Amino acid sequence: MSTREFIKECQEKVFSGIGISPDDAEKLLNTPDENLKELARCANEITRDFNGKKVDVEQLNNIKKNACSEDCTFCGQSAFFDTGIETYQLPSPEEVVSKAQKAKNEGAESYCLVAAWREPSAKDFEKVCNIISQINNKVGISVECSLGFLTPEQAQKLKELNVKRYNHNLETAKSKFSEICTTHTYEDRLKTLGIARDAGLELCTGGIIGLGETREQRLELAIELGRLYPEEVTINILVPMPGTPLELQTDLPNSEIVRMFSVIRFLLPESVIKISGGRESKLDDSGEELLQSGANGIITAGYLTMGGNEAKKDRELIEKIGLQA
Repeated sequence: MSTREFIKECQEKVFSGIGISPDDAEKLLNTPDENLKELARCANEITRDFNGKKVDVEQLNNIKKNACSEDCTFCGQSAFFDTGIETYQLPSPEEVVSKAQKAKNEGAESYCLVAAWREPSAKDFEKVCNIISQINNKVGISVECSLGFLTPEQAQKLKELNVKRYNHNLETAKSKFSEICTTHTYEDRLKTLGIARDAGLELCTGGIIGLGETREQRLELAIELGRLYPEEVTINILVPMPGTPLELQTDLPNSEIVRMFSVIRFLLPESVIKISGGRESKLDDSGEELLQSGANGIITAGYLTMGGNEAKKDRELIEKIGLQA
């Protein structure tokens, strides 16, 4: 069987509801360069068939940027590294509500509140809940959260506040994780995802590619995401932060990025697959190719520690390729 025929056979497995196996995913990820466009095209066809032309557009608010107690080697917010990043505590609810309203006015469908800590204290969690309540009452945009480790009681409270989705990234493959973080484990992250799921929250999880992992480890991450079947996958492309252990990490070739997004789409035909950090600085086209290679979501107007495209520019990009913002 030719590579082209194999890709089409895998696509048919997805369309028929059988799905692909881990062995299929491995072969797809190792598609020869000359067949990469075919892989991307088939991933795009899966995206359109299951999700239509709509692109999920999200904005973030880093509501607490501070010296985090975790030692994730890629992160400019870790207290372990001197990165010179501005720090601040939780802002007033009025400030967050204003930004949420601006995001809605700019066309964002969801607004994710992110905090740089291991887990929220009881006092901080209460403050975040108040912020969510005010966004619900005054703005009416879909709220998502990324607040670190959760207790079952906290997850249930978020569900009661109509938080739609909880983000907690796996970051990388299990076999790579101990090289990336030593202050908590991969299993800790899986446990939090389980707590969120048990509370009835939708899941958003994913990771960062370009950390120095092998292609096999990217496959490992993709297969784990397929097993979890989250409603949303967020894939970041490492932007090395000065002062972190990965500041000199070399960039991934564009072909590896396309492979990853395409194979995740074969594994997760119904999920939102979102191009996250690094989209503007590590891709020549801000994600235009990836939105035609399996992705169907973007984060716009900036990230946790760096800026991004203006929302208007991203809407124009989406419409340019015949999709809908």
